[in-house]
Amino acid sequence: MEAAAAGAPPAGAAGAAAAAALGAEAPPGAETPSGAAAASPRRLLALLGAKLCTWHILKTIILGQILSLFICGTAVTSQYLAEKYQVNTPMFQSFINYALLLLVYTTMLAFRTGSDSLWQILKQRWWKYIFLGLADVEANYMIVKAYQYTTLTSVQLLDCFGIPVLMALSWFILRARYRLIHFLAVAICLLGVGTMVGADILAGRQDSEGSDVVIGDVLVLLGASLYAISNVSEEYIVKNLSRVEFLGMVGLFGTIISGLQLAIVEHKEIMRIPWNWKIVLLFTVFALCMFGLYSFMPVVIKVTSATSVNLGILTADLYSLFFGLFLFFYNFSGLYILSFVIIMVGFILYCSTPTRTAEPTALPQPSSSAGLDNAGLKLEENDSETPGITVQFTREETVVVSSD
Repeated sequence: MEAAAAGAPPAGAAGAAAAAALGAEAPPGAETPSGAAAASPRRLLALLGAKLCTWHILKTIILGQILSLFICGTAVTSQYLAEKYQVNTPMFQSFINYALLLLVYTTMLAFRTGSDSLWQILKQRWWKYIFLGLADVEANYMIVKAYQYTTLTSVQLLDCFGIPVLMALSWFILRARYRLIHFLAVAICLLGVGTMVGADILAGRQDSEGSDVVIGDVLVLLGASLYAISNVSEEYIVKNLSRVEFLGMVGLFGTIISGLQLAIVEHKEIMRIPWNWKIVLLFTVFALCMFGLYSFMPVVIKVTSATSVNLGILTADLYSLFFGLFLFFYNFSGLYILSFVIIMVGFILYCSTPTRTAEPTALPQPSSSAGLDNAGLKLEENDSETPGITVQFTREETVVVSSD
């Protein structure tokens, strides 16, 4: 016992030796708990950067902001015509755009042959494009007309009603399936719109209370819903048929519908326009911006989705405001910058995770499968009872049948 005790190392020395041995055996790249805790934020930031800083998201942001600039151009020219020259002709301005689409894209369809020619498209789907053209024309008209009855705040807020309608239509018609992050991103974008409206109120842009707020609000809600129908139809046509077909058909029926409505409701306003080269230039810029918006939006929708595009163009009002600081002498508020940042954060979050498409479920056929299973079972049962039969062909093509 004493010899054993003398040969045994002290307890403290044994602990030190064990610790040294463990330290020597630990791999050189291993992290201590404190090092892992310090590295976890860096790893999280690296993962976020790898997920958010991709070419797809950057391309989506750039394309969305190009659309916003087109919308900004239409808004600024319309406001300049209204405030500087007292010209309020939203249907006439839309008619010019539809006529340009007719001249360019419907003409392209007219020169096609085969199943995607203009005649074949009209013969198969003419009535669908009538409803699409009607929805698109009236959506444009209702939103612009609502400014005469309600306030800017109501239009900006209620116009966002189109986004949940668009998501619901995409869910049922396009079979799009959203994740939690998509709903969170939409909520963040709507928070940004609320911040922008608050900045408008603080900056004193709410000069008019509107002549009939109820009529104006109803027009905004109807217009936003019709926009949602038009955008979902556009996404379906662009992704399943062709961009030229969509633009050609909208140009054809949009020109007819807006032309008829123009002759009924705006012929007096057109007669009162004090034409000069500045007014002609403003109409030209509006028409080019609108034509660019309609021509470019199907390209962006095909890359992303109608919901993503509608979230991206929420910044159009902010671009219009920045131009208005110099053209209409608006008051500036720092909340505008904050609202732009909030909208962009929500937009990037939405684009960071793609939506998935639900596959159509095939109806089960229990009778057929059950019959196959029963037939298989019967064959297995009869294998042991039925004698094996062998068929042989000889050179003289006689058949020899033998049973086991």
